[in-house]
Amino acid sequence: MQLLYDSDSFVVVQIHANAPEACAPQPAVPQLARHGFEIVDKRSGKEVYLDGSWAEMFQQRLSAWARDTPTQEEVEDTLEGYSGLAMTPVSLH
Repeated sequence: MQLLYDSDSFVVVQIHANAPEACAPQPAVPQLARHGFEIVDKRSGKEVYLDGSWAEMFQQRLSAWARDTPTQEEVEDTLEGYSGLAMTPVSLH
């Protein structure tokens, strides 16, 4: 898990699910890696998990940001678009 962005309104975390651990034995049956991104809207207290094609599209956006260095307002506007998908309340476990 890697924290990518943290502001007063949003947190974005990249999750490397099924990432191989250094000392862990390899499974006999290969597993599909399910990497993704969690976007938390701090204002509403809800989160959305992007995987599959949604995660690929978001990764493309991150790559563009790495090249073009957006303003915080541009980042927040983009994340605001994803916050409409956020239905899961954030809870501690």
